[in-house]
Amino acid sequence: MTGFLLSFLAACTMACGTQHEQKVYESSDAAIVAEAENDTPSESEISDTDTLTIAVCGDIMMGTTFPSVQLPANDGRDIFRDTREVTERVDLALGNLEGAVCDGGTSTKGTGPNSYAFRMPTRFGVLLKEAGYDYLSMANNHANDFGAEGIESTEKVLDAQGIKYSGIKGRVESAVVERGGVRYGICAFGHNSYTLRHRDLQTVKRILDDLKSQSDIVIVSFHGGAEGRTKSHLPQGAETFLGEDRGSLREFAHFCIDNGADVVYGHGPHVVRCMEVYNDRFIVYSLGNFCTPYGMSLTGISAYSPVVEIRINGKGEFIDGQIHSYLQQKGVGPRKDPSHAVAREMKMLTEQDIKGSPIRVSTEGKISVERR
Repeated sequence: MTGFLLSFLAACTMACGTQHEQKVYESSDAAIVAEAENDTPSESEISDTDTLTIAVCGDIMMGTTFPSVQLPANDGRDIFRDTREVTERVDLALGNLEGAVCDGGTSTKGTGPNSYAFRMPTRFGVLLKEAGYDYLSMANNHANDFGAEGIESTEKVLDAQGIKYSGIKGRVESAVVERGGVRYGICAFGHNSYTLRHRDLQTVKRILDDLKSQSDIVIVSFHGGAEGRTKSHLPQGAETFLGEDRGSLREFAHFCIDNGADVVYGHGPHVVRCMEVYNDRFIVYSLGNFCTPYGMSLTGISAYSPVVEIRINGKGEFIDGQIHSYLQQKGVGPRKDPSHAVAREMKMLTEQDIKGSPIRVSTEGKISVERR
């Protein structure tokens, strides 16, 4: 009898566990609410001596169905083949979702072949989860390509995959991702009217103050700067592109760190830019195109697609890092770059644009700091 009862209870426990996992997959929001009702929030387990690994990348647009269907082979299953070994391994992986994830809607940018409206099919959402992404910024100039319908669909897809997001004004201002007992607070800013704007420093500070109160590590994503192959260098002061103020990005990044951010990563110019360690915190000013197999130029430096992996301590201070170099191929996605061309480009830009910085980059992409 005892053996029978034990077997019965074990079977019930396994069934309950299976049901819980299925419930989480089907509705992450419902699962979060249920856990909040039943569990007491745990205290952070982070200490100043801990080492945390974070990977950041640039624009992700996994193919488009508008105005014509241009999708990678094997229904996209191979696009992150070379990069997922990094993004799956680290404690936290982040990027920028450049476009709407939806199956319908009306383009807000016209219908011609040069409309530059990007629409990824909803079934591609699982590819982001399989690649290991924990958070994706929506504060960019393509999140609204299919209006409110596209934004709502994108959020629903990311919710279903358990991927956090933020950046659209009036919707989700910030996100907290907990991994390994560490709470990462993440926010995103852009230059469009529907995004939280990086030029609105009052709002930036308010969001950072809120994240500091509920997080161990604070990370800021921004979409800014002029675009194109001639815009690799980070200028002093504000940048204007197509008649639009794209922000003073040095000022913005330093402001974020001065107000509690530990990591700042940028995207938007479609080319890579320099890196900086400011007040012991890491900044990368542009990560360029990352996974954009169609709809964008992939010639020359526009094909440079890094994943930048960094290590920080429990205080958020930069320890070291690695530029993982990839080159994009049209219709395929990022592939390993054994020549380290991407790392060498970012090394050159860092040396030229960040004068007097303690940051050092090897030709193979190793990032270190000379401590004074």
